[in-house]
Amino acid sequence: MDQDTMLTAPQLSEWLGTTSGNLAQMRYLGTGPKFVKLGRAVRYRQSDVEAWLGAQTRQQTGEQVSA
Repeated sequence: MDQDTMLTAPQLSEWLGTTSGNLAQMRYLGTGPKFVKLGRAVRYRQSDVEAWLGAQTRQQTGEQVSA
């Protein structure tokens, strides 16, 4: 996928193996990937999602996730 590809919440939830509702909760809590609001539509840049995933990588279970 191109780095500037914009993903919908259903596309991203399928890619991550989660639900659109879980993504909505992460948006509300500020714990998920950065997102873009286009009117009422929510989109995710692939580059932002990949950066967020990289920040979630840990070596041990007790490690803190950097924000």
